[in-house]
Amino acid sequence: MELIRDPDGAVNGDTPALRLFSLLERIAAKDQLVTLQGLVEETGLPKPTVHRMLQQLDAAGLLMRQADGRHYGTGVRLRRLAENLLLNATHHGVRHAILKNLVDELGESCNITALSGSEIVYLDRVETSEPLRFYLRPGSRVPVHCSASGKMILSQQTPGQRRRLLGAAPLRPYTQKTVTDVDTLEAEFARIRRDGFALDEEEFLPGLVCVAVLVPAPAGRSNLAVAVQAPVMRLTPDKALHTLPALQRAAAAISRVEAEGAAEDADSIPL
Repeated sequence: MELIRDPDGAVNGDTPALRLFSLLERIAAKDQLVTLQGLVEETGLPKPTVHRMLQQLDAAGLLMRQADGRHYGTGVRLRRLAENLLLNATHHGVRHAILKNLVDELGESCNITALSGSEIVYLDRVETSEPLRFYLRPGSRVPVHCSASGKMILSQQTPGQRRRLLGAAPLRPYTQKTVTDVDTLEAEFARIRRDGFALDEEEFLPGLVCVAVLVPAPAGRSNLAVAVQAPVMRLTPDKALHTLPALQRAAAAISRVEAEGAAEDADSIPL
């Protein structure tokens, strides 16, 4: 089966399943909800055809019809699929080796994370050999508003996008240092965008300090961050700043791996 690539991004394929997949690709690439009429205008397909395709994707859990009945967004099943692909890709291979080298250099636990809904999911993690450590396995989830990776990834969004996400997520005070005021978080996002890193100063777990940077994305926003975590007795916020050069080198290396993998995937699809 061949997926037919159209230069205008039309929904094409030589089977109904591939046409559904092509439509799903188009919807997943958007940072907004879609409507039936909007997709009809974009794809040029007949309205009954697009309506039937949306119904099939909604019934399969790959899309979710919103409460207003007009808009569609990605469904839970599709998001879980994306997470599983990322998890399985990072458990082994070059990215894991980069993470392990980073841990060897810094001497503390490091992880690669991504935003999933209103949470941060750990895609890969390598633990320090130090006896005192906070153990978190790949697949673990942490709150977006009080994690360094969460704040780092959110800093790229518009204020409106952030407020919608944070307004829907419970801004629970996990520690006495957790920031739960959206305006205060907005001020921090401005600092993060300016400086290029985010800190978690015992905001999620007492005694845990974390610093994160983005994995650069060649086009658009990045949904990957790389971070180091350690007990505050070993990694104070001031000491955390000294880890930034190593974190940034690892992030750049992971970005190159991601770009090379995307190029190989593109070359493997027959045109």
